[in-house]
Amino acid sequence: MSLIVFPAIDLKGGQVVRLAEGDMDRATIYGDDPAAQARAFAEAGADHLHVVDLDGAFAGKSVNGGAVEAIVKAFPGKVQVGGGIRDRAGIDRWLALGVDRVVIGTAALENPDLVREAARDLPGRIVVGVDARDGFVATHGWAEVSDLAVADLAARFVDAGVAALLFTDVGRDGMLKGCNVAATLKLARHTTIPVIASGGVAGIADILQLARHHSEGIEGVITGRALYDGRLDLADALRIARGE
Repeated sequence: MSLIVFPAIDLKGGQVVRLAEGDMDRATIYGDDPAAQARAFAEAGADHLHVVDLDGAFAGKSVNGGAVEAIVKAFPGKVQVGGGIRDRAGIDRWLALGVDRVVIGTAALENPDLVREAARDLPGRIVVGVDARDGFVATHGWAEVSDLAVADLAARFVDAGVAALLFTDVGRDGMLKGCNVAATLKLARHTTIPVIASGGVAGIADILQLARHHSEGIEGVITGRALYDGRLDLADALRIARGE
C-alpha cells in the first residue's frame, strides 16, 4: 500500500476555487466545470479525489450537491467529500450518491456520538476532519477555534472504527508554505488511526517527505493549489507516492 495522493476540488458557488488560510473572502477561482476538473485528475492517473463543499461548511448543510454529484459521475476512482456534514441524513445522502467516504469535522467535536454510530454502521466510510490552528481544533468552516487540542480530539475516536483522520494545518492551507509534516507525523504517532496530511503542500518535496513516513501511519496527502498553480505535477507526485 502506497501513500495516497488526493487531488482537491474545493467548491464555492459551483466553481472550483482555493482559499487562503480558509478565508472565504480570499478565494481564487480555477474553473467553472468541476466535473471536467475531476476528469483531468483521473487522466493524470489519480484514483482518489478529495472534494470540499466550502459553502456547505459554513451553512452546515450541503450547498454544492449538484457539483459533487457531477464529479462523482465523472471520476472513475474513489471520492471523499467534506463540508457541512452534520447529521446522519447528510452522511447517508452522500454515500447513496456514490461517494466513497465522508469527512466529518465540526460535528466530530460537537456531536461525537454521530461519528461513533456512523463509523460502527458504515465501516471504512467515515473520516474525521481534524482542522488545527496553532494546535487547537478549528470548526464551522475554520471560522471558530475551540479549546480542544488536536491530540485530544483524535483520542476520542481511537476505538470508534473511523477510517482515517484528516489533519489540516489551517494556517498553511492554500499558502504554499509547505506541509506541516512534523505536526502530521506527531499526530500519526500518537494514534492508531491512519492520518491524511493536508494544508500547504508546495511541491514534490512535501510528497517525498510524507512518503518516507507512510509506514508510520500517514495514509495520504491532499494537494490543491500546488497542482492548480503548476508547482506540482500530479503524475510525478503519484510516482513518488507509489515508490516508483
